[in-house]
Order: sequence, then structure tokens, then C-alpha cells
Amino acid sequence: MAERLLVVEDDTTLRELLSASLRLAGFEVRAVTTGAEALEAVLHDRPDLVVLDVMLPDFDGFEVVRRLSGSGSRGGAPAAAGPPPVLFLTARDAAEDRISGLSAGGDDYVTKPFNLEELILRIRAILRRTTGRQPDAHLSVGDLTLDPEGHHVTRGGRPLLLSPTEFSLLRVLMEHVGQVLTRRQLLEAVWHYDFGGDDSIVASYISYLRRKVDICEPKLIHTVRGTGYVLRRPSR
Repeated sequence: MAERLLVVEDDTTLRELLSASLRLAGFEVRAVTTGAEALEAVLHDRPDLVVLDVMLPDFDGFEVVRRLSGSGSRGGAPAAAGPPPVLFLTARDAAEDRISGLSAGGDDYVTKPFNLEELILRIRAILRRTTGRQPDAHLSVGDLTLDPEGHHVTRGGRPLLLSPTEFSLLRVLMEHVGQVLTRRQLLEAVWHYDFGGDDSIVASYISYLRRKVDICEPKLIHTVRGTGYVLRRPSR
């Protein structure tokens, strides 16, 4: 099952960007805007990790963590299995702020602006430390290889530069090698929502992906007319 993340960020643009990017990376995501909402979401949803902005409109992220651990001045009941790991997200980069965040119980600390791929790698690293989950195995179909952890793809040993959406689409196809997937299935697996019922975006991204993946023979991505798409192993 996909790990559940809680994003706590009051900036609408950043919150939506983070949520969409983390979903594309394969996580289940819930997003809230205040410290109070974060406390409620942790207690009810039991996320595997919290991406927590320090500067919130009601009280700061450090106070959220203190309340989750039950040590806040105004209390707060921790989850039965203990509070989830926390990655602090903030524009404050002073050493004392980092120390405060880690001392409050945070597991990592990332300053804005940040690189999304680095943030995702840090999240995966925390989850491996705290859950004992092993890194996802590389996927290989013929001479096509995909590294889920490093977000790295090669064909015939040559690196392929894919966008996050192209990477997610290819990953789904490789995870279901030989299985025909409909546009609707791909839309739900990669985009997690239906664009108002218009699934034509899938065909567009399949076309983008073919230009990068099927740069040589044999072609791996195939259209099954009237049904969907399939990635097939090359015949011997």
C-alpha cells in the first residue's frame, strides 16, 4: 500500500504543488492549512509522515510536534502508536531554527525554496528509517530499466530524461507489463482524478513517452485499439 502523507502548508500554491507532486511520486496525500487541522488529521488519519510548515496561521510547526508528543503546554494526545515522523518545511534557515526543529522531535528539516526531487528522496529516506521498508526494486523490461527510488530511467544503458508525469506513467506500465490498461485506469493511477471526464491527456502523454522510450527497436509501448495501452516484453 502507498504510504500516507499529511501536508501542512498555508500557502495555497505551494500546498497544491506539493500535494500533486507527492501523489505523482506514489504517495497518498491529505493537505491541511493550520496547526489545529494538522493535530486532528494526525489523530484520525494516522499518516506515515507529516510534511509540516513551521510558519502556520494559528501556531507554529514546533508547537504542533510538541502537542503530538504530549509535551505541549496545553496538552495534546499522541496517537496510540506514537506520533508520526515529521519533515519540517520552512523559509527560516538559521542554525538555531534547524536545531529547534530537530529538538522538538522533527526527523528532517528542509528550507524553501527546495528541489522537489530532493524533498521526495528525503521523505523516502525517513520512511525507510522509521518503518524498515526496503527500497523499491528496479523495474526492467528488455533493455529498459526504471529506478523508483532514484527516479532514473535508462534504455540500452542510455539515460532518458522524463518529466515527473512521464516517469509515473512509465512506472505504471512497467509494473503491469503485458497487461492492457485502459485510459481510465491510467488516468486514475497516474493523475488520481479525471479532468472532468476527459481522458485524452493519457493519449498525449503516451505519445510523449514513446518519443523518449521507443527510440530504438523493438518498440515496447503498444496501443490496443479500442481498449488502451500495454508495455510488452520484447520477443526473443
